[in-house]
Amino acid sequence: MIKITLPDGSIKEFAKGTTPMEVAKSISEGLARNVISAKFNDTTLETVSPLNEDGALTLFTWNNPEGKKAFWHSSSHIVAQAIEELYPNAKLTIGPAIENGFYYDVDFGDNNISEKDFNAVEKRAIEIARGKHDFKMRSASKAEALELYKTQNNPYKVELIENLEDGTITFCDHDTFTDLCRGGHVPNTGIVKAIKILSAAGAYWRGDEKNTQLTRIYGISFPKQKELTEYLHLLEEAKKRDHRKLGKELELFTFSQKVGQGLPLWLPKGAALRERLEQFLKKAQKKAGYEMVVTPHIGQKELYVTSGHYAKYGEDSFQPIKTPKMDEEFLLKPMNCPHHCEVYNFKPHSYKDLPKRFAEFGTVYRYEQSGELHGLTRVRGFTQDDAHIFCTPDQLAEEFKNVIDLTLYVLGSLGFDNFTAQVSVRDLDNPDKYIGEVENWEKAENAIINAAKEKGLDFIIESGEAAFYGPKLDFMVKDALGRSWQLGTIQVDYNLPERFDLNYKGSDNELHRPIMIHRAPFGSLERFIALMLEHTGGNFPLWLIPEQAIILPVSEKHEIYAEKVFNSLENNEIRALVDRRNETIGKKIREAEMSKIPFMLIVGDNDQEQNTISVRRHGGEDIGAISIEKFTDLVNNEINSTLKSF
Repeated sequence: MIKITLPDGSIKEFAKGTTPMEVAKSISEGLARNVISAKFNDTTLETVSPLNEDGALTLFTWNNPEGKKAFWHSSSHIVAQAIEELYPNAKLTIGPAIENGFYYDVDFGDNNISEKDFNAVEKRAIEIARGKHDFKMRSASKAEALELYKTQNNPYKVELIENLEDGTITFCDHDTFTDLCRGGHVPNTGIVKAIKILSAAGAYWRGDEKNTQLTRIYGISFPKQKELTEYLHLLEEAKKRDHRKLGKELELFTFSQKVGQGLPLWLPKGAALRERLEQFLKKAQKKAGYEMVVTPHIGQKELYVTSGHYAKYGEDSFQPIKTPKMDEEFLLKPMNCPHHCEVYNFKPHSYKDLPKRFAEFGTVYRYEQSGELHGLTRVRGFTQDDAHIFCTPDQLAEEFKNVIDLTLYVLGSLGFDNFTAQVSVRDLDNPDKYIGEVENWEKAENAIINAAKEKGLDFIIESGEAAFYGPKLDFMVKDALGRSWQLGTIQVDYNLPERFDLNYKGSDNELHRPIMIHRAPFGSLERFIALMLEHTGGNFPLWLIPEQAIILPVSEKHEIYAEKVFNSLENNEIRALVDRRNETIGKKIREAEMSKIPFMLIVGDNDQEQNTISVRRHGGEDIGAISIEKFTDLVNNEINSTLKSF
């Protein structure tokens, strides 16, 4: 007999060789019908895999991320079989599950595949799925595996196998198809009811541009056709809300090949938007006791060697800048924190001085691969709303909770109420990924978990997601389309104060190390604005939007009155503009709608005579003719209802 520990902590005994599916049936037939994969002692396995030792078992359904991962990985096998049958000369490489769906990298040789071919692949994949073929894992020797793919003339699989240890090689078989695979599949192909090929893109073998360029086939699948239909509808909606499209239409930002990939240029309206976000946070930070600092865009290489950033990211970052002086090298700033450590080191500190809270909107630079760049969400130069708090151990808990309050204020003021807090901790199986003493890591992780509990946050704990220097609390925000984005982050760090020899004089007159809290409620202004665009569809909160109202004179004779309205609004700090073009009022209204300006103020003969404005809200609501004073109150009340004081 073996003892199986279930997620609720209960322990049940089963005969040796019992499968996860049999365990599921012992719990309930309903569970067994929905279970599609399992994890045993942190190893993903099939529901038919025999369990031969004591251990912890987790059963996954489609509703679990791990269940979806197995489902989509299994679907990649089905699509790979369809491709192999339709393109006999194609060479398969790898096909993992990703956040939404899966991909398979294929060398099509002299053949090309495009959108017009997707339907044929989908049709054959569904035919295979309907065969309800079992996924079966089997082991193979290295010699057998090499022989198989040398016979098939597939150098990619051969290269993969050559890097594997004999005795660790496994294959997955279903129907007539076999593939090199570590495992993690649904019971059979019949569970997959709907498959869609989404796109095809170029991808270098193993991500190295010196290697052969392959075709990456992206797809997604579902256990019900209805779910695929709903997903495709969301994709269409996402295209309409794409921040790159909206950013261009609203004239917020642009990119230039001459300036360089991944380096956004902020246009006047976008720059004004950024400025409002900065001022919004600066005002809250000032109330919370932060002091603003400014640090350079570059630093000596030794600065980042000391912090550990160069060892961790140096090879993948912008390369050092050499100066005329022998052996002098600088780096574009990849992080603000080493600079803030040196700000702290400017003068000696007593425990009475702490906490010190230094904040900066600091631009940093990281050399992302060109294939990974994506609008504002993945760039090479971005501005972090960075701050670093230096405090005593006794102050840590309160300071951390205060930062949580600030982050919740930021998210709430911008309409992000649907989020999950994620406590990102070490991967205990890979200690080499992290710096610092285990004891300090444990203190930091416990401090974050306790603070999250005390603030009543709905949080999960994710192993392996910590920064290399410390654990963190990440805010995973869901947008209007249900997509999850990682935004604000708060980190506890015992390591950089050690590396930079930071200290303060305690009440015992001895020197002690401060603890450092890193925090960025926005994360980066670029990524945050991208999310705001896609979440709101460009309909920003009234306090943030570049232009709150547009004044539309019905004809040229109303322009003087329109200017009077404009000046009155400007005096009341309402952002407006006048459309003086010689166009029909209907066209002006349509174009104002497209520009997503919240209020259209139409002024004609009656308005001019009665000193009113005819107000129309974006979306078509007709508010009617009201005084300028009443409109001012309307705008201010709407702003105050969403933007509460911190």
